Amino acid sequence: MNGTRRAFLGTAAGLAVVGLASTTAQAAESGRHHDPRCRRRIPRGGIGMHLYTMRSVLETAFEGTLEQLADIGYATVGVSGRFGRDATQFRRVLDDVGLKAVLEHVGYATVAGTGLQKAIEDVHTLGGEWVVVPSLPSQMHTPAGYREAAAAMNRAGRVARESGLGPVLFHNHDADHKVVEGEVLYDILLNETDPEYVGFELDVYWAAKGGADPRRLFVEEGPRFPALHVKDMAPNGDFADVGSGVLDFAEMFETAHRGGVRQWLVEHDSPKDPIATARNSYRHLSRLRY
Repeated sequence: MNGTRRAFLGTAAGLAVVGLASTTAQAAESGRHHDPRCRRRIPRGGIGMHLYTMRSVLETAFEGTLEQLADIGYATVGVSGRFGRDATQFRRVLDDVGLKAVLEHVGYATVAGTGLQKAIEDVHTLGGEWVVVPSLPSQMHTPAGYREAAAAMNRAGRVARESGLGPVLFHNHDADHKVVEGEVLYDILLNETDPEYVGFELDVYWAAKGGADPRRLFVEEGPRFPALHVKDMAPNGDFADVGSGVLDFAEMFETAHRGGVRQWLVEHDSPKDPIATARNSYRHLSRLRY
């Protein structure tokens, strides 16, 4: 890999905190992101790619795809599947191309069960900071199920922290924001997990689709959201490349520091051309001012 690029990525890898969320009532203040004098931006070391987006091309061109992401400008990745490689082999390729893994998605049954310690070891090997639960089994989508999950993630998060990682994170989908038996399921996790041991990788698309307000979450819940899935929404509700849809990221990111955001991970669940999606989304985030 080009030595200059490696040096640049090493320097840029310091993760920083910037803003996410405003409210309609703050529209006058929020409007300043339209002011050309406003120069805030996402730090380059905080722009990453969640590799689920790239799964089709990673299957056939693993090393080459990761190198293309680095060439586009991405500094970090979220891992979701290793494409036949163990953590050591995966890390070796990341190091070679100048990317850093920051987290890995690990199934709930593993995190809540006997596989937790191995998952923690693998995240250490990858060079990451967070074990992420990507979803809960559908049979747990009740208040009782979410309370069970909250207790399990508290236990897992304690082990992760004692092992030198950050808190265990939970990744949301729209169903997590539903009201079931008079309770918002996601609120159960927010209220019944210990902030020291459990945080959240907020997928802003699924939050919006589920009727939640990411801005309220960042402002009211504090620094529990170190990583985001930055995913845009097409006018018809489908997925879109970041910057081509209807979500107002400039407004959304204004107070991200209150949510503790350090990583903005691009994701698109079903891109027609993953490399084009990666380029388009990086271009928008790298140029975004707010």
